[in-house]
Amino acid sequence: MAGGRSIFEEVSETQKPAATPGGVTGDRGRGRRLVRIFIMILFVMVVVQIAVGGLTRLTDSGLSITEWAPISGAIPPLNDADWEAELEAYRATTEYQEQNRGMTMPEFQFIYWWEWGHRQWARFLGLVWAVGFLGLLATKSVPTGWSGRLLLLGALGGLQGLAGWWMVHSGLAPGMFDVASYRLAVHLVLAFVILALMAWYILTLGRQEAELMTARRDGDRKLNGMATGLLHLTFVQILIGALVAGIDAGRNYIDWPLMAGAFTPPDMWVLEPWYRNLFENDGTVQFIHRITGYVLLLFGIGAWFASRRSSRAATKRAFDWVGVMMFGQIVLGIVTVMHSSPWYLAILHQFGAVVLITLILRARFLARYPLPQSVRGAA
Repeated sequence: MAGGRSIFEEVSETQKPAATPGGVTGDRGRGRRLVRIFIMILFVMVVVQIAVGGLTRLTDSGLSITEWAPISGAIPPLNDADWEAELEAYRATTEYQEQNRGMTMPEFQFIYWWEWGHRQWARFLGLVWAVGFLGLLATKSVPTGWSGRLLLLGALGGLQGLAGWWMVHSGLAPGMFDVASYRLAVHLVLAFVILALMAWYILTLGRQEAELMTARRDGDRKLNGMATGLLHLTFVQILIGALVAGIDAGRNYIDWPLMAGAFTPPDMWVLEPWYRNLFENDGTVQFIHRITGYVLLLFGIGAWFASRRSSRAATKRAFDWVGVMMFGQIVLGIVTVMHSSPWYLAILHQFGAVVLITLILRARFLARYPLPQSVRGAA
């Protein structure tokens, strides 16, 4: 009989966790609280990093630092000679030669500080993770099974740093005015993957393990599946949005609901081979982003209607918030395009994606692990 149950059911009914130091029972949840606070801090820092990265892209600052020096790069230019050397290195890029020729030192310093700040915050984020992780280990505050998850966050953070340089390096190649949109998409989606993992861990640590084991038996499989599908489709939309940002596709075709007066933009398949249009044609990429947004909204409405059948008030409210945010995000996207994507609307739209992903994860979590509810609450 136990063979047909999930591992959570087996542990909850046949075993009692040992009261070991740092374990869930041994510290009565202290370790879970500390790890949760730690991940919350990292979560906020990643949100800030995404915002700073978006502004770095919108101010065309990403190619101002032409080398990757993880340690020595933390020290900015300290004198006029250092600044001149940095500017001279930037003058060798195609972006400078074709777009910014004659840039003054103050103008260069403006874009330099944006990129330096983006990299410095990443270094600080890595330092906070390392110090926090080692501190939790030293005080035996990591609950059983969580060391690997914390290590995973650190490894993904390191991978994200490599992906960032891989992205910047593409823009330094001869003939390139910006970073490759494909690499920008990878960099942004990886940031959202890290953010999503952190959000899920925060939700999981917010309740005791025994409570989660019990709650899972009352979970709504169908609603959990719909939330999972909604999550995946939202990630696809974020990926397409990154391609839109990478080729500045949001600055063209500013009418809505049509594009240049028609349902589809002109010259949708002008590039050869044809599949390049799916990634490099600004009209085609923006069209795909719009259509995916409509599909996402319909899917979200379907998930919301499905949530109405749930007997759990908290689960229903979670899907209510998903619906509200999804509608708001689509309206904000339309307004952003119709104003040719000014930086303040573009960054707000990007932040909206952070909020939406978090709310979808919360709805999915409550569909899988519903909160206990009294008969009065169900009524």
